[in-house]
This record gives sequence, C-alpha cells and structure tokens, in this order.
Amino acid sequence: MLIQSTQNDTVKRMRSLAAKKGRQETGLHFIEGERLVREAIASGADIAELFIEEGREAEDIASSAARVYTVTRRVLESMTDTGTPQWICAAVRTQDTTPPESYPDGLIVALDRVQDPGNLGTILRTADAMGAVGLLLGSGCADPFGPKVLRSTMGSLYHIPLWQGELDQELSKLKQAGFSLVCGHLEGNETLPPVGDKCVLIIGNEGNGVSDRVADMCCKYRLPMYGRAESLNASVAAGILMYELARTMRGQ
Repeated sequence: MLIQSTQNDTVKRMRSLAAKKGRQETGLHFIEGERLVREAIASGADIAELFIEEGREAEDIASSAARVYTVTRRVLESMTDTGTPQWICAAVRTQDTTPPESYPDGLIVALDRVQDPGNLGTILRTADAMGAVGLLLGSGCADPFGPKVLRSTMGSLYHIPLWQGELDQELSKLKQAGFSLVCGHLEGNETLPPVGDKCVLIIGNEGNGVSDRVADMCCKYRLPMYGRAESLNASVAAGILMYELARTMRGQ
C-alpha cells in the first residue's frame, strides 16, 4: 500500500509517537534508520508497522513486520524526528519493563532521576558494551523510548533488559538478594569497594547526583580527579565507573 498524504490516519498515529502520551496510549515507540530497524529485528523486537520510501527494496526487512507500507519522501519526512531521515522507519511494540521478581547475577546499572535523553541513551549503550545484565530506571528518569534516547542507544535498547520501577524498593530487593550497591558520589571513597559477581551501579541526577536516601543504601565511590574539574558529565562518569566495575568483576 502506497501512502501519499501526510494527513493519512496511520501517518498521524506515527507522529503521535513523538510524545510520551502517544507512546503510552498505543504501546508503541517509533524508530528510524536502517541500522536501528535492523538491530530491532535481529534482537527479536515486535515490529508492528514498517514504512519504506517508494523506490526502495527491502524484502528481508519487510518480512519481519506485521504491516508494511510504502510512503513518499514527503510522508516519510513528516513522520520522522531527524531533518534528513533515511529511507526506512518503524513502529515497534514496547517491551514490558516491569522489574523481575528475581534479578540476574552480574552488573546492573540503575539510574536515579537521570533526565537528559542523550545521557540516558549513552549510558544504556555503554552498559551494553560493558556486559551489564540490565538497566534499572527509577521514577523521574527520561523516557527510554523517546526519539533522542533511541538514537543515542544505537540499537542497544534491544540488547539488554530494561526495567522501570521505584528505585528505593528495587534497590532494597537487590541488596537482600546479595547485590553490592555502589554509587558515584562526590563524598565517596576513592578506593573501589570489593563487589563480587553481583553489583548494582547507581548513577544520579545530572545536577543533584544520587538522592540522600539512595546514597545511604550504597557504598559511595568518588572517581579520582587529577585536574581541576570537580565533577563529570553523568554519562561520562557512568562509562568510567562501568568500565572499572566490569574489569573488577571479571578479575582483571
């Protein structure tokens, strides 16, 4: 089916996914670009609707979607968030993010009110690269299914589990299950604590850091600073901390 009008009902529904309300009402999120679409398909994501620019062939991708539409360039541009979109985009059924009854062993990254979409996406991508077994988002975090977050993850959103819940409650559950809790904190010790093979790294809000209530549950660790800067961007600090913990947990 060829869609030529930007006022088509399906096109309007795709545009609504740019807002959190639209994503919540439909249970879908919107991705664009060949790499992200292919990553979603390869990871087993449920592709509800696929949109391909007219004149393009993508039989291998099209076979993975429930519904496939051909659209004009004008229609494609009206649906997408980027200025010069690639030739393909899709609506993906949003996975369940309910926290599990029992968490898997390994490194879990938890975020306490991380609000910048770019930071969230970068942290998720880094967690994937460092072998984390999941990402736990507390209330007050940016929506992980927003357009900027999805682009920043480069497909990593579909590689590792993502959970959303009340952070205090989930951290208490993890601590009872034998996980070490470590948070980045300016008043922390500069010696990384022993963590074993079950560890949660908590990264705090860009402006205020980890909340006092969460920090009181954790071993506080401060990255040594050798220059004059007093702190780092949340995603940069998270990346360094994940690297250090991943090495430690692997005995390196």
